Order: sequence, then structure tokens, then C-alpha cells
Amino acid sequence: MKDVDILAHINHLIAEERDLRALLASGSISSHEENHRIRSIEEALDQAWDLLRQRRAHREFGEDPNAAEPRPVDEVEEYRQ
Repeated sequence: MKDVDILAHINHLIAEERDLRALLASGSISSHEENHRIRSIEEALDQAWDLLRQRRAHREFGEDPNAAEPRPVDEVEEYRQ
């Protein structure tokens, strides 16, 4: 996956998050549904941003950015922001 593909995925997830919040505001979905899906989106966003950072670090140090791989959600979620 290339950086542009990762960024497109990130943008898609952000749009999905925005849509979910609008659905909640309109009463189309319950807060439980929204919370469950938002959590999943946030985890996917954390993974995508982590992968992008890995690729940039590989590139910065003259390594192959394609060697970067997505890390498990539980590992990424433990990072401090």
C-alpha cells in the first residue's frame, strides 16, 4: 500500500465518522450503534496513521517504505499520543 492509498483510506474513515455523527444527531441510529462503530473507526485510523508514520520513518532512514506493515490494534492503541 502506498502513502496516497493510506491517506485515501484515512480520509474515507474520517468521512464515515462524520456521517455516523450526523446519523446520530438526526436520530437515525442509537448512541450505542454510533459508539460501537466510532470505536472501530478510531482503531482503524490509529492503525493507518501508524503505518504512514512507519513508512515515512523507513524512507527517512533510507529503507524500503514497503517493509512497513500494519501493527495489531492492541499494540497501536497502547501508544501515547
